[in-house]
Amino acid sequence: MVSEKRRCFVRVKNDSSYKLLGNDIFKWEKQENNIQSFRSLLSSSCNAISNAVVTQENSPVGTNISYDAAKKKARVTPNLFDIFPKESPFKKAPWDTCAVVGNGGILAKSGCGKQIDSASFVIRCNLPPVSNAHEKDTGNITNLVTANPSILFEKYRALNFRQRRFVTDMQVYGDSLFLLPAFSFQQNTAVSLRALYSLSDFSNNGPRAIFFNPSYLRNLTGFWRGQGIRSVRLSTGIMMVSLALELCNNVNLYGFWPFGTHPHTHQQLNNHYYDNKPTNKRMHSMPVEFKVLQNLHNMGVIHVHLGECTNEQE
Repeated sequence: MVSEKRRCFVRVKNDSSYKLLGNDIFKWEKQENNIQSFRSLLSSSCNAISNAVVTQENSPVGTNISYDAAKKKARVTPNLFDIFPKESPFKKAPWDTCAVVGNGGILAKSGCGKQIDSASFVIRCNLPPVSNAHEKDTGNITNLVTANPSILFEKYRALNFRQRRFVTDMQVYGDSLFLLPAFSFQQNTAVSLRALYSLSDFSNNGPRAIFFNPSYLRNLTGFWRGQGIRSVRLSTGIMMVSLALELCNNVNLYGFWPFGTHPHTHQQLNNHYYDNKPTNKRMHSMPVEFKVLQNLHNMGVIHVHLGECTNEQE
């Protein structure tokens, strides 16, 4: 019975040509019963509080970590075990409010910075800029930030060099958790370990690197496939929304809008608030993911904020 509910809760057709129409997305009313029901379904499949991150509790010495996107395994040696956190960093959950900040162009000129920073727990994706030029729109508080390892390869030469530059750049995220998919693809492991060692060697008060548990990611992929998301890989954004749904009583989304036209002004938008680099459409199904988020918004489970925060309709 639970699996049937899971398949139907917010299921959508996998239609990449989907365009958002109508004004439903601009209205919102929290529905506590729907929040509890969806969180229960998600938690029963994924259990983010205990399993989202590799820890000494869930990955003892001598066990194997099976990669979620490759047919490889990593043996947990004593040296590897020692760098894992002793327990889940999410044991304090639930937090009252979470702000999950996407990088969509809709965030530019939104004035959402103060509202984002007022959240109990702020999640950001893929090392976005939060400098003075963007602070009014993005805020500058970070509790958890992710990185696609491709960023470390391209910008920091896989951290074979430029470790100090990397550590300096990371200081903008304060003492946040730095979440990496070290065990998704085999090439991610070494660079993720170098990121962890660089931060621990060159900084005493910067971000702390932690690693996604590939078992959690496999379960999460299976869960969302039941909701109609059948992309090659889930986007970082939907992963972070999923995490927030288990960790927080109130989940607010900013910068999530995968379309080229602003829903209010109908002006053209860049792909990101900081550049116009195209997204990887081969790997991710952003419009389909957004349709799922819209359904959750309409059900009062999450609040998707679009446009200017000062003028948005509550």
